[in-house]
Amino acid sequence: MLGGLVMLILEALASFLTLLLLTRALMRWLRISFINPLGQFILATTDWIVRPAQRFLPATGGFDMSCWVPAWIVQALVVIIGALFGSGFGNPLALLVGALVIGGFELLRNLLHLVMIVVIVSAVLSWVNPHAPIAPMVNALARPFLAPLSRRMPPVGGVDLSPLVLLLILQVMLFLLASLRAHLGGLFLA
Repeated sequence: MLGGLVMLILEALASFLTLLLLTRALMRWLRISFINPLGQFILATTDWIVRPAQRFLPATGGFDMSCWVPAWIVQALVVIIGALFGSGFGNPLALLVGALVIGGFELLRNLLHLVMIVVIVSAVLSWVNPHAPIAPMVNALARPFLAPLSRRMPPVGGVDLSPLVLLLILQVMLFLLASLRAHLGGLFLA
């Protein structure tokens, strides 16, 4: 029971750090300014891991490896710690390979959750307070994911339904990702 509680806390902290790292990576990819309260918070909470990683992992084509790789490693470490807290593990090499593969799936899951959060916050802000200080950044993060759907779907009664369609697509992707992760997890961590 105590091991399960420790894993719950560890997974929550790892997911939070991963979401921050992914947000930083997306902001760099989309060239969104960090000069806003949320941007400053993201820089302050991720600099300790990104700055050292920048020495070894350069950004290429807007793709900031110094954010993606640490996020992936964090998720892989959670898998390894979970296996150690669990019923143990067999082959250490299989555990390492499995942790890297499942860590990649967890990274994708967190990315899909981040997109869902951004789309929901963007939609809510557009209805409640479109001039909030955080709104331009959230809208800029959501725009690349919503734009392809918005171009193909006309508004219904003046309401853009593309966020709802995107959320449904993301839910399907999460379901498929969870199924594939469970299958692969059984292969590597059995």
